[in-house]
Amino acid sequence: MKIIGIILIAIGLIDFGGSYMGFDLWTDFLHVNLPDMVWRYTSYIELIVGFLLFNAGSKKSEEEVAE
Repeated sequence: MKIIGIILIAIGLIDFGGSYMGFDLWTDFLHVNLPDMVWRYTSYIELIVGFLLFNAGSKKSEEEVAE
């Protein structure tokens, strides 16, 4: 889960940085047309889900070490 979280965080950072440089990850690269309401927040969603997965994977590995 930590690896998936790291990948989502990286994608979120690319999406966030690309929005300021005039690059749209979803439309230009992935050819997915998202509704405007969702498109505005995709980078934040990717970052939040990535951090949640990373933290969930960290807690799981801590519990395994404790046993």
